[in-house]
Amino acid sequence: MAKSPEQIVQQMLANMQAKTGRSLEQWLQLARGSGGSKHGEIVGLLKREHGLGHAYANLVAQRALGAPASAEQLLRAQYQGVRAALKPIHDSLVAAAKRLGADVEVSVKKTGVSLRRARQFALIQPATNTRIDLGLKLDGVPFAGRLDRWPNTMCSHRVRLATKAEVDRQLLGWLAKAYADAN
Repeated sequence: MAKSPEQIVQQMLANMQAKTGRSLEQWLQLARGSGGSKHGEIVGLLKREHGLGHAYANLVAQRALGAPASAEQLLRAQYQGVRAALKPIHDSLVAAAKRLGADVEVSVKKTGVSLRRARQFALIQPATNTRIDLGLKLDGVPFAGRLDRWPNTMCSHRVRLATKAEVDRQLLGWLAKAYADAN
């Protein structure tokens, strides 16, 4: 079974000294003393000047600039204020995805929630104050009706949702197909 992002980070932290020759604290000291104030600057410096691999450089930069927000904090930020009315749609989509199989991974990011299996099969994003966009990876399915072309590279199709009632049998069928194809 695939590891969660949190498990991967914990494994990287446990192996950092052996894999990179420095502890996290040593890398943090170096990153903070580099003069870089942006994530990309620090990552680039660590890779270019110290030969650190991208994953480790990314992790050090994140930690150097401040602890990342928890999944709960990120989700709360996505649905605050007027977007709070969209949260029931989000919750309905996540619940439906979890019913598809025990291997569904829900990964909360800053601007949306990825639904993954062996690979990402759906993306839930509050697109406006009144709409959620559900991105689906539906190879070979035509764009028609509620299924628009999705501009995101991880998903092929988009369904725009303004109410929980729109999480209907048709949409659940598309979600199930995307899940099945992600195996």
